[in-house]
Amino acid sequence: MTGKLGPEALAEVLAATGADDAAVDVGPAYGEDAAAIDLDGAESTLVVAADPLSLAADAVGELAVHVACNDVAASGADPRWLTHTLFLPDDDPARRRTVTEQVDETARGLGVAIVGGHTEVLPSLERPLCSMTALGTTDRFVSSGGAEPGDRLLLTKGAGIEATAILATDFREECAEAGVPAATLDAAAGFLDEVSVVPDGAAARDAASAMHDPTEGGLLTALVETASASGTRLVVERDRVPIRPETEACCAALGVDPLATFGSGALLAAVPPERVDEATDALAAAGIGAGEIGEVRAAEDEGGGGGEGSEGGDGSGTVLLDGDRIDEAPRDELYPLWE
Repeated sequence: MTGKLGPEALAEVLAATGADDAAVDVGPAYGEDAAAIDLDGAESTLVVAADPLSLAADAVGELAVHVACNDVAASGADPRWLTHTLFLPDDDPARRRTVTEQVDETARGLGVAIVGGHTEVLPSLERPLCSMTALGTTDRFVSSGGAEPGDRLLLTKGAGIEATAILATDFREECAEAGVPAATLDAAAGFLDEVSVVPDGAAARDAASAMHDPTEGGLLTALVETASASGTRLVVERDRVPIRPETEACCAALGVDPLATFGSGALLAAVPPERVDEATDALAAAGIGAGEIGEVRAAEDEGGGGGEGSEGGDGSGTVLLDGDRIDEAPRDELYPLWE
């Protein structure tokens, strides 16, 4: 089945992580998308994140750069370097040129240097696969697991931004047949220009207790992962989640939940209540909108409604969405469209 491994299967993978190293402050863990490594003799921390991307055929190179750099930015760092491993289904020069030009242009736009990688042809693939490793430095690492009870949850821009762009490009014909106007699809395709959260992370990091980048599985997966990493319960109201009209239209046309699909372009941040204004003001100064969508509660706090299936356990790693308890990250709702 296409998609991320579940927590149990992932735990088996993470159990085999090689030799321990005292310089690793934050290593592999469910819900953490980046590692934090102490640099000997330096005051800064090296942040490292890796991500593959293959399914967004029309913009795979562009999105691959953003997805990797977003994880570094969501950890409080400025992305500076990338390694790029590219697998191609054939030796078509036009395809190769398109992907590499997308990668180069996007990296240059972010001021990120491509410092290495690997390229080869793998005929068993149906489409190009870009695997990126992004690196950056910070003097304050912000983990997904830093959320504290009482923190408010902010979401920048809106849910499903990346998915909206994919639907309007890879599935444009299907959306049009379902009644989405051409002007709406044109605007939605332009969301590709907004999938970076590097500016969002830079604006919010000083005030945030935790930050996370919604990617596969969208906002709901990001919430579950943040709750799990921090050992808390997150309480969210759907009608407070910002969703753009283009996202509503494209997702409704193909039966996709905007909260459960590719969400690059939005940043989820847990912020102490006394610093919410500071965070939103900094984001606004950068031209970035944000909405307060919920709050962080202690794991044992059953308040906010339990909903069906809420009994049992201490509530650690769970999300309450309009009172309904979510214990597991959903499978991304775009995957069935590719299968």
